[in-house]
Amino acid sequence: MTIAFATCSWLPGGSDDVRDLTGALASLGVEAEPVIWDGGADWSRYDLVVIRSTWDYTSRRDAYVAWAEGLPHVLNPAEIIRWNTDKRYLRDLADAGLPVVPTLWDPEDIPSDWPEYVIKPAVSIGSGDTARWGPGEEEQARAHLRSLRDAGRTAMVQPYLAAVDTAGETALVFCDGEYSHAGRKAQILTAGAGVQGSVRDDATRGQVTAATATEAELDVANRALAAVPGGADLLYARVDLIPGPDGTPMIIELELTEPNLYLHHGAGSADRFAKAIAARL
Repeated sequence: MTIAFATCSWLPGGSDDVRDLTGALASLGVEAEPVIWDGGADWSRYDLVVIRSTWDYTSRRDAYVAWAEGLPHVLNPAEIIRWNTDKRYLRDLADAGLPVVPTLWDPEDIPSDWPEYVIKPAVSIGSGDTARWGPGEEEQARAHLRSLRDAGRTAMVQPYLAAVDTAGETALVFCDGEYSHAGRKAQILTAGAGVQGSVRDDATRGQVTAATATEAELDVANRALAAVPGGADLLYARVDLIPGPDGTPMIIELELTEPNLYLHHGAGSADRFAKAIAARL
């Protein structure tokens, strides 16, 4: 039995998660190796493909989804990949009654009643092509919004939640539908910095530390996973939450495609995920 951990050409050896999982699987007698998703591999050689650090697909989302749909056995499942690689999935969660950060989709203009707001594309990872705007930056914000629309990209505008400056984002990681551990991500977007590149290219932003999920956070996360269409076969999931104005956890992202699982911040989590992967063979 051999497992492929799908990665990208930026990280041919895979992310830290891939290396941790490869070692944990080896202790179970299961062979695993990183494979570049668009590198022309013979995927029929593998008994299972687990998508991990495929972090270069955003400009080729259609090709990426088609690749996932052509694999004989992939986790998370290809239908989940299609749904989750476009942030319009947040509308489905909001329609299900979940507390999602309010979002304007492809608005004609910037909001006039939010003191600070974030503009980003619906297909992106790591805060790429994303910016935080505030008073006095209206023209730059309009130019950012226009650039996304002119490029044919769905634009999202969300209020900037001030709690992220102090509390950060809490990322709850799930294995086979069960809560595993949590990490806390520090502030990523800087006021006045303009449109920013991917956080994966900037080690000074989005630092992660271990965290403990609250009961309120666990409740929102579990409800979010229950609302995923066809989500019964999820191997991994990460639910990113930010405190809203009243302190209630709000969903900023539901990561089901290629999330960093922060295994270094969860004792025993690599072994837990390795056993879950081996059980799928």
